[in-house]
Amino acid sequence: MTHSELLQYCMAKPGAQQSVHSDWKATQIKVADVLFAMVHSVNDRPAVSLKTSPELADLLRQNHADVFPSAYLNKSCWSTLYLDGPLPDSRIYALVNTSWQQALALVPENKRRTLNS
Repeated sequence: MTHSELLQYCMAKPGAQQSVHSDWKATQIKVADVLFAMVHSVNDRPAVSLKTSPELADLLRQNHADVFPSAYLNKSCWSTLYLDGPLPDSRIYALVNTSWQQALALVPENKRRTLNS
């Protein structure tokens, strides 16, 4: 998977907006100002940072060498994973969905309703 393929998938989510975080050299994807994905490079490899439950983050890190704690975000629930590693694209898309749903849950209900309109 490439950066552009992942960005395209993220931007198709209702309410998704992207911005550049120049200090981190990353593209941040947010829903109503709540971060759900950060697309960047790590060790010259395409990567994305996504939010999960702490339990899922631990499980992913134990089972996949290409998944590790995020450098700039809360390490208990934000993991970075390589897009060009052995993790199947379908699993990466599922993790994007999980991260987007967690971000959406933090958005006030009145704003959430307008996203689906």
